[in-house]
Amino acid sequence: MAYWLFKSEPSTWSWDDQVAKGDAGEEWDGVRNYQARNFMRQMKRGDRGFFYHSQKEKAVVGVVEVIAESHPDSTTDDPRWDCVDIKAIDPFATPVTLAQIKAHPALADMMLVRSPRLSVQPVTDAEWEAICAMGAQASA
Repeated sequence: MAYWLFKSEPSTWSWDDQVAKGDAGEEWDGVRNYQARNFMRQMKRGDRGFFYHSQKEKAVVGVVEVIAESHPDSTTDDPRWDCVDIKAIDPFATPVTLAQIKAHPALADMMLVRSPRLSVQPVTDAEWEAICAMGAQASA
């Protein structure tokens, strides 16, 4: 299993919106960055990801699961853009802020710290474990 991070502006698509979709999940659509798209093309069913609220909150707020592998993004007719489908698994008991992540020495090389604008990015096993521990979230 691989781990990922999905960033969303909560005013556009929030953790609560994701939870409301239930087991059916939702397309992670609208991504128009080649590197982020390529990461989605690597995802497999069952991979887990952090759901990250960007903008003012800047925090990991929950865990999602990839439920459909890369397919054409339904929000465009442009064949260059793909997406995956994800569903909410568990909220974090305590959201983990970007400031906390930056302050953690073991997370200094995390892509979220080095490339904070990228909306979809990989997370290493060690990063996953550290952030789950920080958020009082059992790693799934």
